Amino acid sequence: MSKQTNRRNVTIGIFVVTLLAAIEGTIVSTAIPTIVGQLGGLSLFSWVISIYLLTSAVTTPIYGKLADLYGRKKVIAVGILIFLFGAMLAGFAQSMEQLIWFRAVQGIGAGAILTLTFTIVGDLYAFEERGKIQGMISGVWGIAGVVGPMTGGFLVDYVSWRWIFYMNIPFGLLALFLIGSYLHEDVNPDSKKLQIDYVGALTFTISMTALMYALLTGGSVYAWISPMIIGLLCLVVLSFIAFIWIERQAPEPMLPLSLFRNPMLVISYLGGFVLNILLAGVTFYSPLWVQGIYGYGATGAGLALIPLSLTWPIGSLVGGKLGISIGTRSTSLIGIVFLAVGFVGLAVMQPFTPLFYLYIIVGIQGLGFGLALTVFTLSVQSSVNWNLRGAANGANNFIRGLGQTMGVAALATLFNSFIAAFLIKHPEADMNKLLDPAEARAIHEALVVPMRAALSGGLHQIFVVIGGISVLALLIPLRIPGKSLEFAEEKN
Repeated sequence: MSKQTNRRNVTIGIFVVTLLAAIEGTIVSTAIPTIVGQLGGLSLFSWVISIYLLTSAVTTPIYGKLADLYGRKKVIAVGILIFLFGAMLAGFAQSMEQLIWFRAVQGIGAGAILTLTFTIVGDLYAFEERGKIQGMISGVWGIAGVVGPMTGGFLVDYVSWRWIFYMNIPFGLLALFLIGSYLHEDVNPDSKKLQIDYVGALTFTISMTALMYALLTGGSVYAWISPMIIGLLCLVVLSFIAFIWIERQAPEPMLPLSLFRNPMLVISYLGGFVLNILLAGVTFYSPLWVQGIYGYGATGAGLALIPLSLTWPIGSLVGGKLGISIGTRSTSLIGIVFLAVGFVGLAVMQPFTPLFYLYIIVGIQGLGFGLALTVFTLSVQSSVNWNLRGAANGANNFIRGLGQTMGVAALATLFNSFIAAFLIKHPEADMNKLLDPAEARAIHEALVVPMRAALSGGLHQIFVVIGGISVLALLIPLRIPGKSLEFAEEKN
């Protein structure tokens, strides 16, 4: 007789491990200046965050398929152990190069956490209950957005930056115990005879790693038309063509192409991709506006995103309930309307606009993200059977990560080109000093005014672009079938 899963304890374990993965982005950002001061490598510091994003995004579809073959518990346990091993190594790092490599290991483990937490929720809870749990998970991300910077600042100031990595270990082991002890699943008994699509996984990893590396370094480390970027993009195309061919032949493809014949999945993936471009815009450039235009320090810039973290969980809770009562189309449309209002409001902001206005706008955006992304996630979970849910969620997380990465790269190119044009006319200007309140006060008044105007113009250009994207995103929910979603038969 098979053991019964304890949903409560497993859910607590999911919340704990989700908090660890979510908090990594914000807590590390706070410690970066101190880490650079001790380890050196100023030119490499951005890779401490970027490499984590890259490896976690690339591995999500692979973990999703492995979980469909061998069960969720084994695969997420491996992912948690890799995540904790990478965190321990990062705490021991003696150089910036070592830290980057160890963060890559940590990101590989995070790929399993980001994918399988949502997959397990889809397994344990019926559709009517998932909205509430997804809202609670979004609440965990919101808590991470608030607690991460404060915790990171405390550890850096009073203990050591190394403890931002060591602190993961006890909580990770707790989550591993809860999920390992209380999650019981009836995996396909023939799964051991199934062949893993190693070649497909390899070609996919090569293609997506080359793509993300090109996006992260194009326009900054290398020119877009440099041989390095052109060579990377050629590698992307060739390896992706090979990947598609392999997936068509494989008996157990890593990324079943049948997923993209499901219209509900395609629309949900598209919605997640576009909304994460918008998310990249607000999270990267709103703090820059606060710091460079209003003249606040790093702490004040970080506070600009607090409304987003607070209203997102509220939107998620409401979105889960509305998705069940009024359907995916109406709920996602309401969410994207909130986003359009928020991002158009951002586009009309001026240097003299009060900071309180920005808080309101970002809060409205948080509601929109919570409503729309939650219902898209529910659609992904409910549109496939158990044996495809891991792959479907893996593809969903990867596509969202790709949207955020492409958003960062494209918007950065737009912003950098605007600032570069200003610097040609004013070569004596150092825009970096404008972002430090103490340094900014030392800049001559005759120069600081045009510098702020240039920064404002570059940011305004970005806000106009993402405002336009948010309006166009209103078309996405209109493609969702109006009839009730027919949910796949679930494996008990």
